[in-house]
Amino acid sequence: MNPSNLDYATRSLPRPANRWLHRFAILVAVATFVLIIAGGLVTSTGSGLSVPDWPTTYGHNMFTFPWSQWVGGIRFEHSHRLIASTVGFLTIVLCIWLWRREPRRWLCWLGTAALLAVITQGVLGGLTVLYLLPTPISVLHGCLAQMFLCMVVSIAVFTSPRWTAQPKLEPAINAGAPQKWALLLTLGIFGQLILGAVMRHTESGLAVPDFPRAYGQWAPDLGESAIDRYNEQRRFEMLLPVVTREQIVYHLAHRAGAIAVAILVLAVAGRMLRDHGRLASLRRPAVLLMVLLAVQIALGAWTVWSEKSALIATAHVAIGAAMLATAWVLTLRCYRDVAPIRQEQLEFDLARSAV
Repeated sequence: MNPSNLDYATRSLPRPANRWLHRFAILVAVATFVLIIAGGLVTSTGSGLSVPDWPTTYGHNMFTFPWSQWVGGIRFEHSHRLIASTVGFLTIVLCIWLWRREPRRWLCWLGTAALLAVITQGVLGGLTVLYLLPTPISVLHGCLAQMFLCMVVSIAVFTSPRWTAQPKLEPAINAGAPQKWALLLTLGIFGQLILGAVMRHTESGLAVPDFPRAYGQWAPDLGESAIDRYNEQRRFEMLLPVVTREQIVYHLAHRAGAIAVAILVLAVAGRMLRDHGRLASLRRPAVLLMVLLAVQIALGAWTVWSEKSALIATAHVAIGAAMLATAWVLTLRCYRDVAPIRQEQLEFDLARSAV
């Protein structure tokens, strides 16, 4: 979807914003972020099968499950289900509100897509329990949560007063470049989140137990004898379970992806600040991305050094989701606020200003 095309016909006609709808969309986005944190806690604490039935909880309706039985991993898994149900209810309200009050039909359909996504997410969550946490479904469950977050963040952006008002366009000779770079960054972060989900759900988070090196090497040997040597070290020196070559590869792929994303963040954010730093709508997410990147790198290292502490690992997941949402907001604002300008027009303007 290209929001600039969708709004092109009405850009010159400012539309009054529905502030309460916008605030409610923000609430749904915040609740979704909390849900991702809750899901991260379930995985980080190994609580995915603490409640072995679905949609009930040990035979109870999930909303009437006795508080006294919220113990151990049940507390994390059951809380996750209740938060997910709350997000689902809020999404239903948001979808209905859009169809009743929002004149832009494409935005109403986006609300419907978000509702379908959250329903699918609930079904996938149930299947992960019923089929005993199969990796493909668990990974898809985690990735769809990130996509749903981007959907509700989009709705919050599109219903904001800044978006519905007439934009103050920033001229650019190649207006498509900022949008393309921001979109590439968003896709890169999403790809890294996929690698992270695969790593988490294949128990590969400590497949490489040291950082920044891997088994004392910058490029570890992945031969059979080397894997045997690593596992001997893990069992007798580190008291860690044995790992396979595939688990080590998943872990190293996630580290390599982190390097690629870090380069992308610095390149895109630097370009935004250099070329469009005058626009607060682009400057703020660009700066936020760089701050989040620094925090995320620190959390990634800390996750390994702490032997995958549940709180640190979950914070790592949360900051990853925040980076994705911020990059997506930056992409949307690039489409909104950066306008093309012809080379000859720029030369004429420069000549006129010189006179």
